[in-house]
Amino acid sequence: MSRIKIVDENNAKGIRKFLLKIFKRKYGGFIPSVMRLLMVDLKIGRPAGSLYNYLNLKKNSKITRMQKEMIATVVNGAIGGAP
Repeated sequence: MSRIKIVDENNAKGIRKFLLKIFKRKYGGFIPSVMRLLMVDLKIGRPAGSLYNYLNLKKNSKITRMQKEMIATVVNGAIGGAP
């Protein structure tokens, strides 16, 4: 099974390394897999990351907790993360 490329924390350089530090602080030491995925191409990652934050972190989000979990499951499965 093929895997989607993500930014590896140990090999990140420059702006990606800086962003990983910020995400670790923001998410309490955990970096969501979707953020690692979006950091591969920063031109796409920035607006998509804003959408992720809007949908998942906003208190009055339009999607349910179950829908959030389904999105996380698909992303983690696609990049070879935990089930």
